[in-house]
Parts: sequence; C-alpha cells; structure tokens
Amino acid sequence: MIRIQQLRLPIDHKPEDLRRKAAKLLHIPPEEILRLDIVRRSLDARKKDNILFSYTVDVGVREEGKAAKKAKSPDVFLHRDAPYVFPECGEEKLEHRPVIIGFGPAGMFCALFLARAGFRPLVLERGQDVSARRKAVEEFWRGGVLDTESNVQFGEGGAGTFSDGKLNTMVKDPSGRNRSVLEEFVRFGADPSILWDSHPHVGTDVLAEVVKNLRTEICRLGGEVRFGAKVTDLIIRGGRVTGVKLGEEEVSAGAVILAIGHSARDTFSALLGRGIAMEPKAFAVGVRVQHPQEMINRSQYGNADVNITGPAPYKVTARAGNGRGVYSFCMCPGGYVVNASSEEGMTAVNGMSYSGRAGKNANSAIIVTVGPEDFPDGTVLGGMRFQRELERAAFRNGGGQIPVQLFGDYCLRRLSSDFGDVEPQFCGEYRFGDVRGIFPELIASSIEEGMRSFGRKIPGFDRPDTILSGVESRTSSPVRILRQQNLESPTGGLYPCGEGAGYAGGITSAAMDGMRVAEMIAKRYRPD
Repeated sequence: MIRIQQLRLPIDHKPEDLRRKAAKLLHIPPEEILRLDIVRRSLDARKKDNILFSYTVDVGVREEGKAAKKAKSPDVFLHRDAPYVFPECGEEKLEHRPVIIGFGPAGMFCALFLARAGFRPLVLERGQDVSARRKAVEEFWRGGVLDTESNVQFGEGGAGTFSDGKLNTMVKDPSGRNRSVLEEFVRFGADPSILWDSHPHVGTDVLAEVVKNLRTEICRLGGEVRFGAKVTDLIIRGGRVTGVKLGEEEVSAGAVILAIGHSARDTFSALLGRGIAMEPKAFAVGVRVQHPQEMINRSQYGNADVNITGPAPYKVTARAGNGRGVYSFCMCPGGYVVNASSEEGMTAVNGMSYSGRAGKNANSAIIVTVGPEDFPDGTVLGGMRFQRELERAAFRNGGGQIPVQLFGDYCLRRLSSDFGDVEPQFCGEYRFGDVRGIFPELIASSIEEGMRSFGRKIPGFDRPDTILSGVESRTSSPVRILRQQNLESPTGGLYPCGEGAGYAGGITSAAMDGMRVAEMIAKRYRPD
C-alpha cells in the first residue's frame, strides 16, 4: 500500500474529495485507485478561519512503487502494516486454569486472549455485571446508599465504564497491540471511527454494551466470569501463589493475574500484609472544572460547525511558581461530573460523557502532581492514605454530597451561594462547600495559579463562575506492585497487571498491558 500523510481538506469536504486529492498527489486519475483506507484523521485548527481535516490514508494502486516514486513527496511512501500476532503456547504444563482478579480493561483483555488460546480463564470480579451495576450507581446518584462493592470504581468494565471512554494513549507500541485493542472494541460494538479518529472515544452508554459482548465471547470460548466474587486472600505455598480465597472458599490457580484497578485499597493492604513487593508512586490530585462547551468550541474551533467537527476538547499544562506541574486530565466534552465514591464517608469525583457528547458543559480534572514527599507517612501505602484524607475532607465539606465552589470564590476563600452563567451538570447530589479547604495550601494555590495560566490560553477558562468540585483523587494508582522482566511478581505465580498495579494510565494502555500478561503466560505454558 502507499501511505499518504498530511492530506488536508476543508472540514465540509465530500467523501469523493479525499479520493481526488490522493489521486492528484499520486499524479493518477481517481479511477486508478483500487482501495483507499483512512488510517488517521485529526483536526488542524491552527487557523481558526480555515480549520481543516488532516488525513493519513493508505492507497492501493496497480503499480504502487512507481506511483509512490512519481509523487516525489516525503509524505508519500510505501508502507506495510505488521499485524498483531499472539505467540504460540509454551510447553510447561499449567496445573490449573489462570485466575484473573478484576474485570476492568486489563482483566477483560487478558481473559479474552487467554480464552482464545484455550486457557479457559476464571475471572473473579467483586462488583456486579454492568446492568446491575448501572442500577446501583444511578440509585446512589439519586441519593441512595453507596454500594461499596459495586459502584463507579468496581464492577464489570472497571472504572472506565462510567467515563468518556477515551481510547487514545501515549504508549508507543510497534507490536500492534494498540490497533488490536481498537479493533476488538469495534468487533464488540464500538463505532468503527475509533480506528482512525485521533481522539477516539466510545462513551459510557456504548461501553456498557461493548463489555457485555466481550464477556459473552470469553464465556463462549470456555472462560468463566463470576460477579460478586471478592478475593480476600492469596494462597501461597513454597513462595508461590497457588490460588485465591473468596471468604472461606479456596480456588486453585495455575497463575493469578492481579488486574484489580486503582481503587482496590483493601486489596492493596491485604497484598502488603502478605509480603507482596510494592512501592509508593506519584500520582495527581485536584478538582473537576466545568465550563460551557460552547465557550470551549469557540476558543478551539472559532466559528466552525461543531456538527461536523464534534465538540472541542482541550489539553492544558502549566508550571506553578512552586515548581508543581498543573495540568488537565480526562477531559470530557459535553459531559457530566459524577460522584465516583467507593468508600463510606469519602467523596471522589470523575468525568463522564455519553457517546453523543451532547451535554451543555465541558469538564476536565485540573490536577497537581504529588509524590511520596507529600504523603502523611513514608510507608508503601502513604499515597493511599493521602487520597483518603482528601476524600474525607471532601465528604465533610460537601455534607456527604459533592462539594461545589465557583472559581472566583475559591480564590477569595469564601463559600459560594449562587451559580453564575455556567449551569451545573452533575450525576449525583451536590451542594456548595469549601473546595479549596480540601487541599493543603501548596496544592490549592497551585490549582489557582494553573487556572489563571490556562485563562491566558483559553479565554474564559478562569472566569469567576467556573464550577469547581472535588475531589479528583483517583487519577492513577498510588502504588506499584513490582514485577520482573517476565511480568511475574517476585512471588511466583502472581502477575500484577494494568492501572491498579501501576503499569497503565487509561483504558487502552490497561488493555494492552492485559494482553502483554496473557502473552507471557501463553509463551510459558500450554493449556491443559
């Protein structure tokens, strides 16, 4: 195939214009193009009065070498894709089937690829299936009781199920895992546009169906998924994990994959008590901010038709005077701020969008980097305790609801009493409270300084009626569960995996890490 990069067209172009432009670059008639596949599409919005789509396409013609040479452009060249290949199985006998703890992206993809290889994995998920989970979450948002085992953090699909469903990743992966993850999402129900969109997202409504379809396939291949199955302990014999406990029940395992997610705090404590090698790691904390989506569209895309471009995202970074990094995270165009709590007496928030991204507001986390030096103690779980301190403060300051404060009042250190022109978009009960008071002043002032900086980049970002809520504390795992080059823990038979183990940062990278662990197990063992 011939790959053409930087192929730019007006945003209102017609489908046939893409073929004509490619043919013109290759100096051939459009009818000589036998095949044209979109590899990537992004928006070039550097000139607000002339926003363009920029394409990378693969083109098939009869004499590809000749046509590519004739183009005389560094953006036109011959290209051959290297598809993802799962390894052949090894020779060592696996006495029992693999057990996967957690059914978020890492656990799902590990289970899927192990099932395809014939290993019949058993997945143990503490939360409920996505349908029951959704009912419990919506009831909680309406003021009901928090289910500490099945909520925004725990249950089928993991924390990503109640999110924007962004599938972009910064991981460089020549093996093809990234593309494979996107293809699997499409196979199980996601829109094919995620294969080429530069900012692919699925949306929480579609994700729920995707994960159900994926689970059905795992079971069809001989795997098993058990919900409401909370692992309470590991069975360790001779320095090797040989199974797990679910209360009094013991389950033997040939290998145990820890895909527990970033919020499994009780599991972190249990693992530490068992002597599993772990270390604290840096993460970030802050607030969720809400602005009118129309304001963000105007800043990013000028007067462009958002029915064509889609609602505008943004990404902003700054360095506070105290040296702290401040940046946006998990930006949700047309989304909602949700109560993402998972423990009694604590409040955490996250952002969520449906597939249409049709909400009135844009929201994102504005967060500050923190590390072991900020934690209340120097232990492995110091970061986890720091998160809990902030979440308890958020719960107190919001009277058990999501605490809300306008940015102008945040700066003046006073409680808000009325909203301005920004209409609140929440899933979960909320009330005015002292959001600034949740944080140590070093972090609170960094957020304020960052917001001022971002207002110079996106007009209105620091408007006084910007809605702040807290606390955004679950940006990533507060620990790293150590593993060796073969991805196995120093305690044999245990494979830490995904975001909860400290090796991923989002849906796609977690799914890719699940695939890597599946590969390592398959290369070593044969299914019995």
